[in-house]
Amino acid sequence: MSRYWNTSDNYSQISVTELRRKASETTKKAAAKGQAMAPVIVSGRQITKSWWGTAWCKNLEQYADYGSRLERGKRYIRSGALVDLKIQGGKILARVQGTRKTPYKVEIHISPLSEERCQNIIHKCSQKIENLEALVSGNFPDDLKELFLSEGGLFPSPREISFQCSCPDWALLCKHVAVALYGVGVRVDENPFLFFALRGINIDRFIDVTLSSKTEQMLENAKQPSSRIIEDADITGLFGIL
Repeated sequence: MSRYWNTSDNYSQISVTELRRKASETTKKAAAKGQAMAPVIVSGRQITKSWWGTAWCKNLEQYADYGSRLERGKRYIRSGALVDLKIQGGKILARVQGTRKTPYKVEIHISPLSEERCQNIIHKCSQKIENLEALVSGNFPDDLKELFLSEGGLFPSPREISFQCSCPDWALLCKHVAVALYGVGVRVDENPFLFFALRGINIDRFIDVTLSSKTEQMLENAKQPSSRIIEDADITGLFGIL
């Protein structure tokens, strides 16, 4: 007897060569129409290079209901299937080349940080002058890893992220969404401040407030007498000065 739900079907995967050919055709057609595309190009097997980009990609595993979607997502992004990726605040818009001629459309929404969590991150950033200097120069030292990896940090939890794709895949997280999320890892490799944009934080305002908080802390400490100040009587006894 035929079954309505047939779960034994094996879907053949498109070859890397064919995928690249289709992606190239899509890019050329968009350019001919005057459409601006922002493809993500990965050179080599390693998708990301920085610790923050790599940490973002590793964090994706908790979003997947089937690990195979992530593996296929890695294969797709290495093949140049992510023909367009745009990050607009807490929204990610992507177009992913698949088996059909027209790329699939992916839309991902990430919730903004609450005021409480934002203030907590500002406090952590202002603990060391080196952290502030690194932020201003666009770098993220190891001391700031906690901002990304700790609970309540910049990385969104599963309940703070939602996505949809125009493909017919029934999985909660399809390979096209996985490609887009890996693409975010590549982009933040180049510009870590995109993490702040994804969580609805204006980085210029964030740095200004962080610097102001650090200044306030320094002024408060300036009013406290230092244990390293030597009193006049102690100087006399130490050096024998009359």
